[in-house]
Amino acid sequence: MNRRDFLGAAALVPLAPAMSAPDWTGLHRSLKGTLVRPGEAAYDRSRRLFNPAFDGVRPSALAYCETAQDVAACLAFARRSGLPVTARSGGHSYAGWSTGTGLVIDLSRMNGVAYRSGTATIGSGARLMDVYTKLAKHGVSIPAGSCPTVGVGGLALGGGIGVVSRKYGLTCDRLVSVQVVTADGRMLDCDAARHPALFWACRGGGGGNFGVAASFTFRTHRAHELAHFSLRWPWAKAAAAVAAWQDWAPGAPDELWSSLHLLRDKEGLSVQLAGTYLGDLAGLNRLLGRLTARVQPASRVARVVPYLTAMQIMSGGPGLRTTFSAKSHMAYRKLPAAGIAALVAGVARPGRHAVLLDALGGAVGRVGARDTAFPHRAALYSVQYYADGTSRTWLRGVHGELRAHFGDHAYVNYIDPDLREWRSAYYGQNAARLAAVKAAYDPGRIFRLPQGV
Repeated sequence: MNRRDFLGAAALVPLAPAMSAPDWTGLHRSLKGTLVRPGEAAYDRSRRLFNPAFDGVRPSALAYCETAQDVAACLAFARRSGLPVTARSGGHSYAGWSTGTGLVIDLSRMNGVAYRSGTATIGSGARLMDVYTKLAKHGVSIPAGSCPTVGVGGLALGGGIGVVSRKYGLTCDRLVSVQVVTADGRMLDCDAARHPALFWACRGGGGGNFGVAASFTFRTHRAHELAHFSLRWPWAKAAAAVAAWQDWAPGAPDELWSSLHLLRDKEGLSVQLAGTYLGDLAGLNRLLGRLTARVQPASRVARVVPYLTAMQIMSGGPGLRTTFSAKSHMAYRKLPAAGIAALVAGVARPGRHAVLLDALGGAVGRVGARDTAFPHRAALYSVQYYADGTSRTWLRGVHGELRAHFGDHAYVNYIDPDLREWRSAYYGQNAARLAAVKAAYDPGRIFRLPQGV
């Protein structure tokens, strides 16, 4: 951030006034949207996140904002009252930090999707499958994830690993501009020329740190038909499948993306591979042949489908609420034989859990580590550890064993309350610059996540 950016932003932040008792009636009257308080019929439903593990959190109120002006009114209220404030787009924070005991700013009504001349302007609260569906009518899309109910705001602000990222980049790599409501209530249009430091931070710096993102404008890509595929191996071939996949997937042509899953569920242990290929079946079969020549699958399915259908398949269903715990790594190097053995043995332990390896490389790796706030450009793949329920015992065990091989790199969108050195794990060499942006645009730290910049 340059000196002019820093001084220009900081000079406009007013001194904090003396705190006053919350004027809920005044806030209600100032909103175009809806304010929900404890005791109201909608309260219990409104306060729930995607993960039922956090159903015990009881906010003082939830404001369903319909405009950026509503967001600004909520932030002014929070400054006056001294109440903590939390922004929520989809409510998918792994640590439950899409809610809190103060005021929750819910952006789900700010969910518009508009397309024009190669760009899409999308409200922060738009859910991913709705975005795919609406853009498909124009024959376009943006690179994004697979969870159908995740909010675009949180996804893009943390980077946005998705199912066509190797071809088109992360979600944040397609960002043209973002409208941010800052702690002092300003509504800033940020891009490469206007508030460039804040724009940089909004591409991988994580949600809830610098302001409330109201809307995003993305460059779209054409949404052609593509091939979807899935393979399965018996558990006896788990180690061989991991070894072959990590040699194959990160260096494949950009058009190919895949995710390797090692699972222990009610049906037992399994190894599954799912992916997409932006091409025809002949090309896909040639590429899959390089993998299956090393480790023959028990089953294999591949077909060409419309783009939207592929996104629906990859979503795995409607995204029902389910209780889980999670951790992550970013893999900068391949697992050696000892690491593969630890991974396979960890998944084989009793319980219901999974480890998901999502291929990176391609377009993701051709952006500089400091060009956006997302630092993990050299990672070969991401690693997600999931466990059913709220116990973190299995997670901590297997994550700790794999740490010897993966190091301390983690993905901020898979936020992990266990991490001690989370600044370096999430942000690497970009942590200091993010702290400077925070100091400029939120010097009073209105936005206070437990792992906030």
